[in-house]
Amino acid sequence: MSPHTNEVPDGLHEAGEALHHLLTAAVRQQPREISLTAASTLATIERTGPRRITDLAVTERITQPSMTALVTTLVRAGLAERRQDPQDQRVVLVALTPPGAQYLVARRLGGAEAFVRLIEKLKPDEVAALRAAAPALRRLHELGEELRTGTTGPDW
Repeated sequence: MSPHTNEVPDGLHEAGEALHHLLTAAVRQQPREISLTAASTLATIERTGPRRITDLAVTERITQPSMTALVTTLVRAGLAERRQDPQDQRVVLVALTPPGAQYLVARRLGGAEAFVRLIEKLKPDEVAALRAAAPALRRLHELGEELRTGTTGPDW
C-alpha cells in the first residue's frame, strides 16, 4: 500500500484510482469554451438559484475578485446575468440565462455521449457491471457535491 493512502478495504483504493483516472480523462475531453470553474459556477447557479458573488466565490473556492472577473466573463458571453435581489435592492445576484442553461444541458449531453461511446466498446459483462454500479456512482456524485458546496440533494 502506498504511504499516501490510509488503510482501506481491499479493492477500494483500486476503484478510487480507476474513477480518478476516468474522470481526469473525461475532463480533458470536454470542450473548453469556458473554464471548469466557470462551468461549475453555472451549474451551482442552476442548482441553487441566483446567488451573490460572495456566495459563489465561497462555494467555488476562489477569491471574490476572481469570481467577479469570472461573472463578468459569463455575463459578456450571455450565459449569466446580474440582477437586483427582490428582497434587498442594494444586493446584486448572479442568475443563469436561458443560453447558460442550454450550454449546461449541451455540456452534460456531450459528456454523457463520450462515456456511452466508451461503454459501447466494453464486453457485455462489463456493461452489466456498470449498469449495476450506476446507483452507487450517482450517490458518490451526490456526496461529492455535498462536500464541495455544503448543500444536499442530487444534481442529476
